[in-house]
Amino acid sequence: MRAILSAFLLVTLVSLTACSSTPKKDLRPANELYDEAQGEIQELNYEKAVKLLETLQSRYPYGRYAQQALMEIAYANYKQNEPDAALSAADRFIKQYPNSPNLDYIYYLKGLVNFNDNAGFFSRMSGQDPAERDPQTLRDSFDSFRDLVTRFPDSQYVEDAKLRMQFLINTLSRSDISVASYYLRRGAYIAAINRANKVLKEFPHTRQTRDALQIMVLAYEAMGVTQLRDDTQRILDLNIAKDGIKPTIKDALANSGSWWQFWM
Repeated sequence: MRAILSAFLLVTLVSLTACSSTPKKDLRPANELYDEAQGEIQELNYEKAVKLLETLQSRYPYGRYAQQALMEIAYANYKQNEPDAALSAADRFIKQYPNSPNLDYIYYLKGLVNFNDNAGFFSRMSGQDPAERDPQTLRDSFDSFRDLVTRFPDSQYVEDAKLRMQFLINTLSRSDISVASYYLRRGAYIAAINRANKVLKEFPHTRQTRDALQIMVLAYEAMGVTQLRDDTQRILDLNIAKDGIKPTIKDALANSGSWWQFWM
């Protein structure tokens, strides 16, 4: 009998210990969780805000606050420099709420996430030109802004999105010029011509078209293809005639500066 009583007491003690070590669930109503999360965002405590909003989403997935919570999760992750989490939340929002009146903001936010991922903290610290980085996030940013402008032309975010799109076009064209110049220096003349020609086709209204033409002139010259060299030179001359100054690739690269830092 004593052995049975001892075993019972031991089981009871273990059960109580397990219960005390199990974290309590946050059983507050959705509006209280949301209000506290908003307060944390105001205090710039984004990590805590995300946890509160995720709790709200898991406990009230179909409530009136669920849609707003997911949008705030995307924003808070963006603000705490978690681009992957921000984009994931934004994509979930687009899939779950395709008719939301806030959809234009989500596309704008997606564009900002990738835009600032290229022109963010580490670029400011290192002085690195975004044109020298992997252009994929630049293209992703442009695509999001383009979707916004195309689908929601009357959105309050369109004007800013268009300005950023122009920046992205210039940066992408500079990225291709940087690659073409590298090929030219390495003696990969066909690759240099192809990349320069890509600038002419995809970014015909940027100032990098003249750099592209000059790269092609130098590459044709190195290859001994005089006819194409002369034809390209004539086109280049027509493009620079209004300025009265004939730039060189060396000058173009040396004088490029950090014009992109204006957007920081």
